[in-house]
Amino acid sequence: MKKVSVIMGIYNCETTLAKAIDSILEQTYTNWELIMCDDCSTDGTYEIAKSYQEQYPEKIVLLKNDVNKKLAFTLNHCLEYAKGEYIARMDGDDESLPERLQKEVEFLNSHPEIDCVGTGRIIFDDEGEYGVVVELEKPSKVNIIKYTPFAHPTILMRASVYKALGGYTVSKATLRAEDVDLWYRFFAAGYSGYVIQEPLYRYRESKEDFKKRTLKAAIGTRKVVLSGYKLLGIPRRKWILAWKPIFVACIPKWIMYKYHRKRYKKEK
Repeated sequence: MKKVSVIMGIYNCETTLAKAIDSILEQTYTNWELIMCDDCSTDGTYEIAKSYQEQYPEKIVLLKNDVNKKLAFTLNHCLEYAKGEYIARMDGDDESLPERLQKEVEFLNSHPEIDCVGTGRIIFDDEGEYGVVVELEKPSKVNIIKYTPFAHPTILMRASVYKALGGYTVSKATLRAEDVDLWYRFFAAGYSGYVIQEPLYRYRESKEDFKKRTLKAAIGTRKVVLSGYKLLGIPRRKWILAWKPIFVACIPKWIMYKYHRKRYKKEK
């Protein structure tokens, strides 16, 4: 059994972290290690993570940043300690279904030509589940300008690919867009991916999550997208699509929340 390193950046998620960790402990695939890095939480997040690390010292590694460094730096910190042949992502407010790692590992084992695999996801908030989203089965650099290739926290990637790409880019521009930057570099380097057409992950998307999508972050995302277009050789006539993050950020958050709830219900 190939070892899986699950990397999780955690920050002020004391109300959801236990369920997130429990969902990894309940995986049918057992050869894993969970590497959590606390990004200077101001609530009880670190203490909760510490209690689990003490219960499962052979399975869980707990790190802590000296100062708040944001997600890209935090995930790179986790990668420094990862020992697995495969790297899985996980967020501290989500949950992995029991067979997630099993099915992702089996897929990569049987498809050596694929470098990263993601899955569909069940969307939920404190009011319950309200939809299912599944990305394109075979994402590529051809459709990345219109579609998100993977739901970032659902992925399982070969560790060798993470190493070749140099992990995540740490910059002001990649704030809330570290995954977008990663996908452009992933496809530019000639790697290939696949999305299992089954929801194996519960993804939290609440009103509070939409409030985090600020104009400042959108401006950074636009820079990342434009850099990605240049990297992939996207024709200039299509660069207008890079303005989409800024357009969306200008729409009132409560409208976007309602729109997404309605759209996800239709897709379910």
